[in-house]
Amino acid sequence: DGAAPPPAPDPPSDAGVWDALAQCESGGNWSINTGNGYYGGLQFDKGTWDAYGGQQYADYPHQASKSQQIATAERLYADRGDSPWPSCGFHLYD
Repeated sequence: DGAAPPPAPDPPSDAGVWDALAQCESGGNWSINTGNGYYGGLQFDKGTWDAYGGQQYADYPHQASKSQQIATAERLYADRGDSPWPSCGFHLYD
């Protein structure tokens, strides 16, 4: 029908929602690396971290600061909404 797709959702502006998401994803451990292929408080995989600019901060998410992980997550969220966090993404609306 030629209609434009809906705009991407605005990233959550309250840092508390990212803390809640991290608590759900990683027990709130921003430097976690359990060997499962997901890293940091928000459990990025390496490919997603690189694709959304995380490498400007650190090679792997768990090596980056909390604020750097959140900045990368905001870019990811603006592009893909809460889909990267299927079990815990509902915290982004707390």
